[in-house]
Amino acid sequence: MSDPVSHQDRLEIEAAVYRRLVEHLREKTEVQNIDLMNLADFCRNCLSKWYVAAAREKGIEVDYEQARETVYGMPYAQWKSHYQKEASAEQKKAFAEGQARRGEG
Repeated sequence: MSDPVSHQDRLEIEAAVYRRLVEHLREKTEVQNIDLMNLADFCRNCLSKWYVAAAREKGIEVDYEQARETVYGMPYAQWKSHYQKEASAEQKKAFAEGQARRGEG
């Protein structure tokens, strides 16, 4: 069965989904990166790194801080000072356990 979605349409749909995900994360400032890492094994910083990697694959150099600003909607330092909270002992423990399960710890 052939795919009814053209390659160009797929690219545009995926780009729209990415933009919606980023907007959703910008709106949900109460959700900390450590929560995302503990639940889904990715966070805003991961998206920033993926952005840099995808640009590099196309021969485009994007600075990590520039990618972070794209994802966060503001400079990372500003986002951090406004929204980031100190991780609780429980969050840190869950993060360490997740890293150990993935062989990263």
